[in-house]
Amino acid sequence: MKIAFFSTQPYDVTFFDKENKQFGFELEYFETGLDEQTVNVITEGTDVVCVFVNDKVDAEVISNLAKKNVKYIALRCAGFNNVDLDAAHQHNIRVCRVPAYSPEAVAEHTLAMLFTINRKIHKAYNRVREQNFSLNGLLGTNIYKKTVGIIGTGNIGAVFCRMMKALGTEVLAYDIYKNEQLEAEGIRYVELEELFTKSDIISLHCPLTPDTMHLINEDTISKMKDGVMLINTSRGKLIDTHAIIQGLRAKKIGALGIDVYEQEEKVFFRDLSGTILEDERLQLLTSFPNVLVTAHQAFFTDEALTQIAFITLDNLKQLKTNNEIVGRNAEL
Repeated sequence: MKIAFFSTQPYDVTFFDKENKQFGFELEYFETGLDEQTVNVITEGTDVVCVFVNDKVDAEVISNLAKKNVKYIALRCAGFNNVDLDAAHQHNIRVCRVPAYSPEAVAEHTLAMLFTINRKIHKAYNRVREQNFSLNGLLGTNIYKKTVGIIGTGNIGAVFCRMMKALGTEVLAYDIYKNEQLEAEGIRYVELEELFTKSDIISLHCPLTPDTMHLINEDTISKMKDGVMLINTSRGKLIDTHAIIQGLRAKKIGALGIDVYEQEEKVFFRDLSGTILEDERLQLLTSFPNVLVTAHQAFFTDEALTQIAFITLDNLKQLKTNNEIVGRNAEL
């Protein structure tokens, strides 16, 4: 089986080459993202395209994949909003993903962002490097006994619920599917409006769907507590960037931590340090002292990358040999 990887970073090569020793697939790596132009670089005999979060796998791309006799689209991530599943089914191209690799990795990064924006660790670090040891402007609050609203209680959200519960907070959760085990552990499911109005901290862990697109918008922000802390390590388009900027300016949003961004495909996973950032909204966001931006790195641990590589290749092995995904619920 020949696999063409798109949006390849050096760490992808390292981890996939390592895990591929037990599979023996033919791997071809492209640094470019997949779209209607770059689909033409796929060489003859390619069975699979392996894509990441910002690759464009729409109907036009899928039609071209079918013409090249590509049989599978393998997402090396959990989200699949960038793939036209209907078009894939029409062309008899099977799609698989990695629904769970290391939920702890993303939940731990969320926790790190919360601690950082609350206690202003990033500002303190920069001050001390300049020999400024003043504490003025670094005041935080106790997380203990705060009310934390968690939207989405899948694998990652469930881990984060338990982390917050362990810190002595009241955890409110919202999901269209309730987790009975979490309820037994004291996590209380509520409607979104109650979560927005009562939470001191809100963390997003839901997938991007037509229903969750711009879940955080002018209306929902208006319902939140003044000074609410908001964190998003899920998908960038869950937040309306214009609305969140207005919320920051009005001091409705007390602190914001984002590991994902609405227009990140034009910026993230690239070194732009020698250029002028053309995205004015992102530039403005990073200028706020109470905003922390990381470049989609919540998944970025040794354990997670190992699992991503293994599960992606194992999914393809199962599809090829057994014509099914065994025990992973990974085919879409």
